Amino acid sequence: MQAGKEAFRARRSAAWTRERVGNLSKQEIQQLRANAGDLGEQDVVALCDEALRSLPKGGGKRDAVSAKNAKGRRRLISRGKAFEARGVHLDDARGSWGGVRGSDGVVVMSLWADEVKSRDGACNYLLWAPNVDGTRPWSDTPSGQERLKHCQLALAGAGAEGLLVFGERLDGHLPEEKARSVHGIDPETVLRFKVEKQGDEYWAVWGKKI
Repeated sequence: MQAGKEAFRARRSAAWTRERVGNLSKQEIQQLRANAGDLGEQDVVALCDEALRSLPKGGGKRDAVSAKNAKGRRRLISRGKAFEARGVHLDDARGSWGGVRGSDGVVVMSLWADEVKSRDGACNYLLWAPNVDGTRPWSDTPSGQERLKHCQLALAGAGAEGLLVFGERLDGHLPEEKARSVHGIDPETVLRFKVEKQGDEYWAVWGKKI
């Protein structure tokens, strides 16, 4: 504890900001708050309290990233590089979540890893659904309409592959529309699935559990 106080005193001249505190792990924020309280730095205590309230359950940003990447020590790369490695050119580098490979016509789509559902050894993922009463506004955007087109191509027999995107969701938004952060794509995991139409929805379905 004494070492922590000394470290705080040594760094006190560099102003603590909301952004700087927010980049710490939950444990680091708690330690900083304790040190600041002992030294009477109430402004820093208030920043720590605010940061702790905003943390998702289970820890801070750094803890969440560590937990997601710990299993298998995933090496993540950018979406553009991941599609390039599969021979696919994205029409919109920022908005496209898939593309068609020119060499064989296979549709390659990126899937938000945390949205994959598994049951009885099989997996499925909601690729596209209509925007009913404003529930999925992304579906009506150019990126969403591109995803619909890709689903229709795959359903017609073009074949489909999936790349897993890892990151942190933003409450109230589809990850395809907006995310809190995107860590990257696992280039070593390529899913081969079929596309099924269930009512007005398009689902990716495959048999091997991730």
